[in-house]
Amino acid sequence: MPDSERTRALLTDRRSRISSAPSSSPLGGSPVAATEFDRIFDCIMPLRNPTRPVAVGDCVLGGGNAIAVQSMAATRTQDVAATLRQVELLEAAGADIVRIAVDSRKDVEALALISEQANVPISVDLQENYRLAELVAPHVQKIRYNPGHLHHHEKSRSVRDKVAFIAEVAGSSDSAIRIGVNCGSVDPDQLGRFEPEDSISPMVSSALEHCDLLDRMGFTRYCVSLKDSDPNKVIDANKRFAAQRPEVPLHLGVTEAGMPPDGIIKTRVAFEQLISCGVGDTIRVSLTLPFEDKGEEIRVGRGILEDIAAGRFRSVPRFESRGLNIISCPSCSRVENEAFIDLAHNVREVTGYARDHSITIAVMGCRVNGPGETDDADLGLWCAPTFVNLKRGPDLIGKFSYDEVLDRLKDEVDDSIAAR
Repeated sequence: MPDSERTRALLTDRRSRISSAPSSSPLGGSPVAATEFDRIFDCIMPLRNPTRPVAVGDCVLGGGNAIAVQSMAATRTQDVAATLRQVELLEAAGADIVRIAVDSRKDVEALALISEQANVPISVDLQENYRLAELVAPHVQKIRYNPGHLHHHEKSRSVRDKVAFIAEVAGSSDSAIRIGVNCGSVDPDQLGRFEPEDSISPMVSSALEHCDLLDRMGFTRYCVSLKDSDPNKVIDANKRFAAQRPEVPLHLGVTEAGMPPDGIIKTRVAFEQLISCGVGDTIRVSLTLPFEDKGEEIRVGRGILEDIAAGRFRSVPRFESRGLNIISCPSCSRVENEAFIDLAHNVREVTGYARDHSITIAVMGCRVNGPGETDDADLGLWCAPTFVNLKRGPDLIGKFSYDEVLDRLKDEVDDSIAAR
């Protein structure tokens, strides 16, 4: 049964139970309850956008199919045993797709071993070297590339040629593609076209540009993601894109959502308001968790989907971040020191006294996303193998050991409070 039919059946059953329940029932039998349910029913039942189906192995995104739930391995890809454990945890939790990052030929060799033992479709996350697509494509069912990273490698070659290379490789290997646009690494050419305070338009424009490139090449087996750590921007970007390209399946996610429960709240806000309006074909929940708890991302995602289908909404029209806001990435194979996860949790602990102050702290685990995605925070930390870069906005304060950085961070938080 297609997802839309399952949702309609579930809601119809819930509606009948509400209307027939006695007034003393928790379901509520009053006309107000029925009217409220009609509002929810009407919001959800405009149905999902009529996206085209995109096959990722045996999982089909869009086309009226169930919203797929996916996640990403947090361990170093070359640690085959640890990454296989991540895949197993995610499979056991019910993942439809598992993503793994590659950044070198050794990563590719490891991924080949991992994919042989996986029981779900594997998506590869290409980093700056787009040419690795040719080596990794035979072992995966989807290739994700970031338009903002294509300018790093072989700068004399055009973006169009690089996309053509990826599309040709994907087509010959029976792989789908995800155009993955991320707030912290938008194509510099797109950034230059808009006002500095407008961070959404460059993302949407970049996604539309790359859709057009693939369409002109005759490759339509792709989906798109537009991610930000601010759920309001995720909502706005995806609604704007969906209004212009309603047929393209969308992968939803709040990047670097952080640690539970805050990270879950941010994600729920975005998912509730997009999916209830028909936008979204697959989701990824990004939480900073211990490796053994990785399956929680899948369980949280499925729980949110079940609540949306049942009309149980917990968000408000706009997510308002008041007080201390900690952004942190969920970790992946790009992280070069596993102490990053403990650091993120320790940052929350040592800055707890500032919870009533509107300060944003970003904690990033790698050199790929760290520099750019800490720029907009009041204070940012991005992790190298043996030290942590501490920033105030886009400016580097200094490089500190993992043992030293928390004390210096606390000093900076105190200075921020005193200056307000």
